[in-house]
Amino acid sequence: MMIGARLKEMRIEKNLSQGDIGKRTGLFRCYVSRVENGHTIPAVETLEKFARALEVPLYLLVYEGTERVIPIARSKQSKNAKVWGNARLESRQLQKLILQLAKMKDSDREFLMAMAVHVSRRGGLRKMKKAAA
Repeated sequence: MMIGARLKEMRIEKNLSQGDIGKRTGLFRCYVSRVENGHTIPAVETLEKFARALEVPLYLLVYEGTERVIPIARSKQSKNAKVWGNARLESRQLQKLILQLAKMKDSDREFLMAMAVHVSRRGGLRKMKKAAA
């Protein structure tokens, strides 16, 4: 999926010009054009600006499906089960993790992901702690 093509399609559906999007986002019109034509790939923060300008949820900019998406926090399953990331503290921790991952070097990020895969395959940290004890 080309993000730029999706943005352009949504902008045209809402009868907005690139200048309108530029005013709503605080971005230059020429930048909006570069994104729509695939010359630039926007950061997540910039995609959030586009989503606010288009008055749509962020996921719609990248979602290719036709079915309506139900957020985990509002699904029937989560009423009875605790889903990690819903609590305020967990949400803040997740945001901090995202910021730190963005600052990491690619090699460090790859190492961290490899460790996460290794831990998940071995059954989690509890098994690793028991084995170390």
